[in-house]
Amino acid sequence: MSNLDNCIRKLKNILPADRLLIDAPMSEQTTFKIGGPADCLLFPDSTKEIKKIITIIKSYHVPCTIIGNGSNILVLDKGIRGIVIKFGKSMSYIHENAGIITTGCGTLLNNIARFAAANSLTGLEFAVGIPGSIGGAVYMNAGAYGGEIKNVVKSVTAVTPDGKIVKYPADKLQFDYRKSIFQINNNIICEIEFALKKGLFAEINALMSELIKKRKTKQPLEFPSAGSTFKRPPGYYAGTLIDQTGLKGLHVGGAQVSTKHAGFVVNTGNATAKDVLALIVEIQKRVYEKHGVKLYPEVRLIGEE
Repeated sequence: MSNLDNCIRKLKNILPADRLLIDAPMSEQTTFKIGGPADCLLFPDSTKEIKKIITIIKSYHVPCTIIGNGSNILVLDKGIRGIVIKFGKSMSYIHENAGIITTGCGTLLNNIARFAAANSLTGLEFAVGIPGSIGGAVYMNAGAYGGEIKNVVKSVTAVTPDGKIVKYPADKLQFDYRKSIFQINNNIICEIEFALKKGLFAEINALMSELIKKRKTKQPLEFPSAGSTFKRPPGYYAGTLIDQTGLKGLHVGGAQVSTKHAGFVVNTGNATAKDVLALIVEIQKRVYEKHGVKLYPEVRLIGEE
Protein backbone atom coordinates (compact mmCIF):
# COMPACT_ATOMS: atom_id res chain seq x y z
CA MET A 1 0.00 0.00 0.00
CA SER A 2 1.22 3.50 -0.85
CA ASN A 3 1.47 6.36 1.62
CA LEU A 4 -1.60 7.91 -0.02
CA ASP A 5 -3.64 4.70 0.36
CA ASN A 6 -2.66 4.41 4.03
CA CYS A 7 -3.44 8.08 4.59
CA ILE A 8 -6.89 7.76 3.03
CA ARG A 9 -7.59 4.63 5.10
CA LYS A 10 -6.78 6.59 8.28
CA LEU A 11 -8.85 9.60 7.17
CA LYS A 12 -11.85 7.31 6.63
CA ASN A 13 -11.82 6.71 10.39
CA ILE A 14 -12.66 10.35 11.09
CA LEU A 15 -14.69 11.40 8.03
CA PRO A 16 -18.01 9.96 6.77
CA ALA A 17 -18.23 8.71 3.18
CA ASP A 18 -20.13 11.77 1.95
CA ARG A 19 -17.23 14.03 3.02
CA LEU A 20 -14.39 11.92 1.59
CA LEU A 21 -14.49 11.36 -2.17
CA ILE A 22 -12.04 9.34 -4.29
CA ASP A 23 -11.07 10.40 -7.86
CA ALA A 24 -13.38 13.41 -7.59
CA PRO A 25 -13.71 15.49 -10.80
CA MET A 26 -12.52 19.01 -9.94
CA SER A 27 -14.60 20.42 -12.80
CA GLU A 28 -17.52 19.96 -10.38
CA GLN A 29 -15.74 21.92 -7.63
CA THR A 30 -14.69 25.10 -9.47
CA THR A 31 -16.56 28.03 -10.98
CA PHE A 32 -14.53 27.57 -14.21
CA LYS A 33 -16.06 24.05 -14.56
CA ILE A 34 -12.62 22.81 -15.66
CA GLY A 35 -10.15 20.33 -14.18
CA GLY A 36 -9.11 16.70 -13.87
CA PRO A 37 -9.74 14.50 -10.81
CA ALA A 38 -8.41 14.88 -7.29
CA ASP A 39 -7.02 11.65 -5.85
CA CYS A 40 -8.94 12.31 -2.65
CA LEU A 41 -11.28 15.23 -1.86
CA LEU A 42 -12.24 16.10 1.73
CA PHE A 43 -14.89 18.42 3.18
CA PRO A 44 -14.00 19.22 6.84
CA ASP A 45 -16.66 20.60 9.18
CA SER A 46 -14.67 22.26 11.97
CA THR A 47 -11.29 23.73 12.91
CA LYS A 48 -10.66 20.80 15.27
CA GLU A 49 -11.36 18.34 12.47
CA ILE A 50 -8.94 20.21 10.19
CA LYS A 51 -6.28 19.89 12.90
CA LYS A 52 -6.81 16.09 12.96
CA ILE A 53 -6.77 15.86 9.15
CA ILE A 54 -3.55 17.86 8.79
CA THR A 55 -1.83 15.79 11.50
CA ILE A 56 -2.69 12.57 9.61
CA ILE A 57 -1.66 13.96 6.22
CA LYS A 58 1.67 15.15 7.63
CA SER A 59 2.41 11.77 9.21
CA TYR A 60 2.14 10.10 5.79
CA HIS A 61 4.01 12.86 3.89
CA VAL A 62 1.18 13.19 1.36
CA PRO A 63 0.77 16.41 -0.69
CA CYS A 64 -2.18 18.55 0.33
CA THR A 65 -4.01 21.28 -1.59
CA ILE A 66 -6.52 23.70 -0.03
CA ILE A 67 -9.36 25.35 -1.95
CA GLY A 68 -12.38 27.43 -1.02
CA ASN A 69 -15.34 27.87 -3.34
CA GLY A 70 -13.05 27.22 -6.33
CA SER A 71 -13.77 30.64 -7.82
CA ASN A 72 -10.25 31.92 -8.43
CA ILE A 73 -8.48 28.76 -9.56
CA LEU A 74 -7.79 26.78 -12.71
CA VAL A 75 -7.32 23.07 -12.04
CA LEU A 76 -5.14 21.55 -14.74
CA ASP A 77 -6.30 18.68 -16.94
CA LYS A 78 -4.57 15.76 -15.20
CA GLY A 79 -6.02 16.81 -11.86
CA ILE A 80 -4.49 17.03 -8.40
CA ARG A 81 -2.35 14.40 -6.69
CA GLY A 82 -2.69 13.66 -3.00
CA ILE A 83 -5.35 15.18 -0.77
CA VAL A 84 -7.53 18.17 -1.64
CA ILE A 85 -9.37 19.92 1.18
CA LYS A 86 -12.38 21.98 0.13
CA PHE A 87 -14.23 24.29 2.48
CA GLY A 88 -17.90 24.48 1.65
CA LYS A 89 -21.26 24.34 3.40
CA SER A 90 -19.93 22.45 6.41
CA MET A 91 -17.67 25.42 7.23
CA SER A 92 -20.22 28.10 6.33
CA TYR A 93 -21.49 29.68 9.53
CA ILE A 94 -21.97 33.35 10.43
CA HIS A 95 -22.82 35.05 13.71
CA GLU A 96 -22.55 38.58 15.09
CA ASN A 97 -21.81 40.08 18.49
CA ALA A 98 -21.41 43.82 19.18
CA GLY A 99 -20.45 44.61 15.57
CA ILE A 100 -17.99 41.71 15.29
CA ILE A 101 -18.97 39.15 12.65
CA THR A 102 -17.44 35.68 13.03
CA THR A 103 -17.60 33.35 10.05
CA GLY A 104 -16.29 29.99 8.87
CA CYS A 105 -13.83 30.00 5.97
CA GLY A 106 -16.27 28.28 3.60
CA THR A 107 -18.90 31.04 3.86
CA LEU A 108 -19.53 32.86 0.60
CA LEU A 109 -18.49 36.51 0.52
CA ASN A 110 -21.87 37.42 -0.90
CA ASN A 111 -23.64 35.84 2.09
CA ILE A 112 -21.41 37.68 4.59
CA ALA A 113 -22.04 41.01 2.83
CA ARG A 114 -25.80 40.44 2.99
CA PHE A 115 -25.64 39.32 6.64
CA ALA A 116 -23.72 42.50 7.50
CA ALA A 117 -26.29 44.62 5.67
CA ALA A 118 -29.18 42.91 7.48
CA ASN A 119 -27.48 43.90 10.76
CA SER A 120 -26.89 47.49 9.52
CA LEU A 121 -23.10 47.00 9.52
CA THR A 122 -21.06 48.79 6.87
CA GLY A 123 -17.70 47.94 5.27
CA LEU A 124 -18.44 44.80 3.30
CA GLU A 125 -20.71 46.25 0.63
CA PHE A 126 -17.98 45.80 -2.03
CA ALA A 127 -18.13 42.01 -1.52
CA VAL A 128 -21.76 41.60 -2.61
CA GLY A 129 -22.00 39.36 -5.66
CA ILE A 130 -18.42 38.08 -5.43
CA PRO A 131 -18.70 34.29 -5.95
CA GLY A 132 -15.73 33.29 -3.75
CA SER A 133 -15.56 32.06 -0.17
CA ILE A 134 -14.11 34.19 2.61
CA GLY A 135 -11.16 31.84 3.16
CA GLY A 136 -10.00 32.35 -0.42
CA ALA A 137 -10.76 36.07 -0.19
CA VAL A 138 -8.51 36.45 2.86
CA TYR A 139 -5.80 34.31 1.25
CA MET A 140 -5.57 36.71 -1.71
CA ASN A 141 -6.87 39.90 -0.05
CA ALA A 142 -9.77 40.08 -2.50
CA GLY A 143 -11.14 43.47 -3.43
CA ALA A 144 -13.59 45.23 -5.73
CA TYR A 145 -15.06 48.68 -6.28
CA GLY A 146 -12.56 50.38 -3.96
CA GLY A 147 -12.93 47.93 -1.07
CA GLU A 148 -10.49 45.27 0.17
CA ILE A 149 -10.70 42.47 2.71
CA LYS A 150 -7.72 43.91 4.62
CA ASN A 151 -9.81 46.95 5.61
CA VAL A 152 -12.36 44.93 7.62
CA VAL A 153 -10.59 41.83 9.00
CA LYS A 154 -10.06 41.82 12.79
CA SER A 155 -8.43 38.40 13.15
CA VAL A 156 -7.95 35.03 11.45
CA THR A 157 -7.80 31.61 13.11
CA ALA A 158 -5.73 29.10 11.15
CA VAL A 159 -4.14 25.66 11.38
CA THR A 160 -0.39 25.46 10.75
CA PRO A 161 1.24 22.76 8.57
CA ASP A 162 2.23 21.13 11.90
CA GLY A 163 -1.40 20.88 12.98
CA LYS A 164 -1.40 23.70 15.55
CA ILE A 165 -4.31 26.15 15.89
CA VAL A 166 -3.14 29.79 15.85
CA LYS A 167 -4.94 33.15 15.86
CA TYR A 168 -3.53 36.12 13.93
CA PRO A 169 -4.54 39.73 14.67
CA ALA A 170 -5.03 41.90 11.58
CA ASP A 171 -1.68 43.65 11.88
CA LYS A 172 0.17 40.32 11.51
CA LEU A 173 -1.53 39.28 8.26
CA GLN A 174 0.88 41.11 5.90
CA PHE A 175 -1.91 42.16 3.53
CA ASP A 176 -0.91 43.73 0.22
CA TYR A 177 -2.43 43.84 -3.26
CA ARG A 178 -3.77 40.29 -3.77
CA LYS A 179 -1.39 39.05 -1.08
CA SER A 180 -1.44 37.85 2.53
CA ILE A 181 0.84 36.02 4.96
CA PHE A 182 -0.98 32.76 4.12
CA GLN A 183 0.66 32.64 0.71
CA ILE A 184 4.00 32.48 2.57
CA ASN A 185 3.35 30.36 5.67
CA ASN A 186 0.88 27.84 4.14
CA ASN A 187 -1.37 27.99 7.20
CA ILE A 188 -4.95 26.88 6.59
CA ILE A 189 -7.47 29.68 7.12
CA CYS A 190 -10.37 28.37 9.24
CA GLU A 191 -12.28 31.22 10.89
CA ILE A 192 -12.38 34.98 10.33
CA GLU A 193 -13.54 37.87 12.51
CA PHE A 194 -14.62 41.19 10.95
CA ALA A 195 -14.81 44.51 12.77
CA LEU A 196 -17.52 46.57 11.07
CA LYS A 197 -19.09 49.94 11.79
CA LYS A 198 -22.74 50.66 12.38
CA GLY A 199 -24.39 52.18 9.35
CA LEU A 200 -27.81 53.01 7.94
CA PHE A 201 -29.57 50.00 6.44
CA ALA A 202 -31.10 52.03 3.60
CA GLU A 203 -27.70 53.45 2.54
CA ILE A 204 -25.95 50.07 2.78
CA ASN A 205 -28.70 48.39 0.80
CA ALA A 206 -28.72 51.12 -1.88
CA LEU A 207 -24.95 50.80 -2.42
CA MET A 208 -25.17 47.02 -2.63
CA SER A 209 -28.00 47.22 -5.16
CA GLU A 210 -25.89 49.59 -7.27
CA LEU A 211 -22.87 47.26 -7.17
CA ILE A 212 -24.97 44.21 -8.09
CA LYS A 213 -26.34 46.12 -11.08
CA LYS A 214 -22.78 47.00 -12.17
CA ARG A 215 -21.72 43.36 -11.95
CA LYS A 216 -24.67 42.14 -14.00
CA THR A 217 -24.18 44.73 -16.75
CA LYS A 218 -20.37 44.60 -16.95
CA GLN A 219 -19.34 41.04 -16.07
CA PRO A 220 -19.91 37.84 -18.10
CA LEU A 221 -21.89 36.03 -15.41
CA GLU A 222 -23.61 33.86 -18.04
CA PHE A 223 -20.45 31.78 -18.62
CA PRO A 224 -18.24 29.81 -16.19
CA SER A 225 -15.04 31.67 -15.32
CA ALA A 226 -12.54 32.21 -12.52
CA GLY A 227 -13.28 35.92 -12.24
CA SER A 228 -10.69 38.47 -13.36
CA THR A 229 -7.99 36.52 -15.20
CA PHE A 230 -5.12 38.98 -14.71
CA LYS A 231 -3.80 41.13 -11.89
CA ARG A 232 -4.08 44.88 -12.39
CA PRO A 233 -0.76 46.15 -13.80
CA PRO A 234 0.50 49.35 -12.11
CA GLY A 235 -1.07 52.38 -13.78
CA TYR A 236 -3.39 50.34 -16.02
CA TYR A 237 -6.42 48.07 -16.06
CA ALA A 238 -5.87 44.63 -17.57
CA GLY A 239 -9.32 44.49 -19.18
CA THR A 240 -8.82 47.88 -20.86
CA LEU A 241 -5.41 46.88 -22.27
CA ILE A 242 -6.83 43.60 -23.60
CA ASP A 243 -9.79 45.43 -25.14
CA GLN A 244 -7.53 48.07 -26.73
CA THR A 245 -5.47 45.25 -28.22
CA GLY A 246 -8.62 44.04 -29.99
CA LEU A 247 -8.79 40.69 -28.25
CA LYS A 248 -12.45 40.50 -27.23
CA GLY A 249 -13.83 37.23 -28.61
CA LEU A 250 -10.38 35.69 -29.18
CA HIS A 251 -10.59 31.99 -28.38
CA VAL A 252 -8.62 28.79 -28.11
CA GLY A 253 -10.92 25.77 -28.11
CA GLY A 254 -13.71 26.44 -25.61
CA ALA A 255 -11.80 29.22 -23.82
CA GLN A 256 -12.63 32.76 -24.92
CA VAL A 257 -11.83 36.36 -24.02
CA SER A 258 -15.26 37.55 -22.94
CA THR A 259 -17.04 39.77 -25.45
CA LYS A 260 -18.66 41.54 -22.48
CA HIS A 261 -15.54 42.26 -20.36
CA ALA A 262 -12.07 41.66 -21.79
CA GLY A 263 -10.60 41.08 -18.33
CA PHE A 264 -12.37 37.70 -18.13
CA VAL A 265 -11.46 34.46 -19.86
CA VAL A 266 -14.63 32.35 -19.95
CA ASN A 267 -15.50 28.72 -20.61
CA THR A 268 -17.94 28.76 -23.51
CA GLY A 269 -18.37 25.01 -23.26
CA ASN A 270 -15.99 22.06 -22.82
CA ALA A 271 -12.89 24.24 -22.46
CA THR A 272 -9.83 22.46 -21.11
CA ALA A 273 -7.17 23.95 -18.86
CA LYS A 274 -4.80 23.59 -21.83
CA ASP A 275 -7.12 25.87 -23.85
CA VAL A 276 -7.18 28.48 -21.08
CA LEU A 277 -3.40 28.44 -20.61
CA ALA A 278 -2.78 28.80 -24.35
CA LEU A 279 -5.21 31.74 -24.49
CA ILE A 280 -3.56 33.41 -21.47
CA VAL A 281 -0.13 33.15 -23.15
CA GLU A 282 -1.51 34.62 -26.38
CA ILE A 283 -3.13 37.54 -24.51
CA GLN A 284 0.10 38.25 -22.64
CA LYS A 285 2.11 38.18 -25.88
CA ARG A 286 -0.19 40.49 -27.85
CA VAL A 287 -0.71 43.01 -25.03
CA TYR A 288 3.04 43.23 -24.48
CA GLU A 289 3.68 43.71 -28.22
CA LYS A 290 1.12 46.54 -28.44
CA HIS A 291 1.50 48.28 -25.06
CA GLY A 292 4.81 47.08 -23.60
CA VAL A 293 2.96 46.00 -20.44
CA LYS A 294 3.35 42.55 -18.91
CA LEU A 295 0.19 40.90 -17.61
CA TYR A 296 0.37 38.35 -14.80
CA PRO A 297 -2.43 35.87 -14.03
CA GLU A 298 -4.54 36.47 -10.95
CA VAL A 299 -6.02 33.00 -11.36
CA ARG A 300 -4.22 30.36 -9.27
CA LEU A 301 -3.05 27.30 -11.25
CA ILE A 302 -3.34 23.97 -9.45
CA GLY A 303 -2.53 20.39 -10.41
CA GLU A 304 -0.79 18.61 -13.27
CA GLU A 305 -0.95 19.50 -16.99
